Amino acid sequence: MKKIKYKFNPKTLNYEEVNFNFKTFFLKKLLPHFLISLVIGALIAILGIYQLSSPIEKQCQYTNFNLKYKYEQLNKNISKISNAIISLQKKDDNMYRMVFGAEPVPKSIRNAGFGGSDRYQALKGNKNSNLLISTTKKLDIISNQLLVQAGSYDEIIALVKDKDKMMACIPAIQPISNKDLTRFGSPFGYRMHPIRHVVRMHTGIDLTAPTGTPVYASGDGVIVRADANASGYGNHIRISHGYGYITLYGHLSKINVKVGQKVKRGDIIGLVGSTGLSTSPHLHYEVRINNKPVNPVNFYYNDLSDKEYEQMIKESANANTHIYE
Repeated sequence: MKKIKYKFNPKTLNYEEVNFNFKTFFLKKLLPHFLISLVIGALIAILGIYQLSSPIEKQCQYTNFNLKYKYEQLNKNISKISNAIISLQKKDDNMYRMVFGAEPVPKSIRNAGFGGSDRYQALKGNKNSNLLISTTKKLDIISNQLLVQAGSYDEIIALVKDKDKMMACIPAIQPISNKDLTRFGSPFGYRMHPIRHVVRMHTGIDLTAPTGTPVYASGDGVIVRADANASGYGNHIRISHGYGYITLYGHLSKINVKVGQKVKRGDIIGLVGSTGLSTSPHLHYEVRINNKPVNPVNFYYNDLSDKEYEQMIKESANANTHIYE
């Protein structure tokens, strides 16, 4: 038997039969609750996806963080290695290759790039692509620089093997014995001239020693000038060592050689003095390659220990008296 429901009507004060309408019930009762539940459920799901991670996701996040940190540290180490390579390149061009009269390695070769726009395509498409590509590029550049540097050293080794005679001629010792050296005067470079009082290039270095101190030939060669009190150098000597090298010894008190005479490295060629434009006893010493003055301190490697050489470089760089020609 069908159940009949009644509802009290306060207006008529009577119980009236209730006619059930499913559509009205669905629209007014079920649908609103369903929609509210659906919205709340969706919000909870979204929150769970973005805020709550599964154990596997947490492990991946931790791994990614560690990888990113390691790549950042690797980038710092790569930068240090790159600076060390730049230092080797400078020594190679300005010292080793210069000594053997070889041309510096062109920058276009040292800094050669890599072709192909898709070279790093495989590294694209993830959160840390820029970091991965940057690190890989730096490693490629370093690999290229090391390859070029190795080739340069091979060339220098070949020059050494073929030029034993050249090694004897290169000015490779200090022209005044270290035990006789009082101190360094003016270093190589621009300075205020002590007598003319104008800024000009000082094309050599000044080695202070008492009058009469022996001056030695710094390499094998032939005397091309032995002038008495000529120009600002006073009594001075020039030796041609061949291979484009010439050394000059100025302000001597005595000249012990003559033009055309052959000398060996270590021969006494004169004595320290103060002739020419000079204010006190010292030796003005120059090294020229293809008639271009270069810093003589780069050529003292034959008769000084590493410690003595480093000390000499330090003293020469800090010399600030600038009192000699």
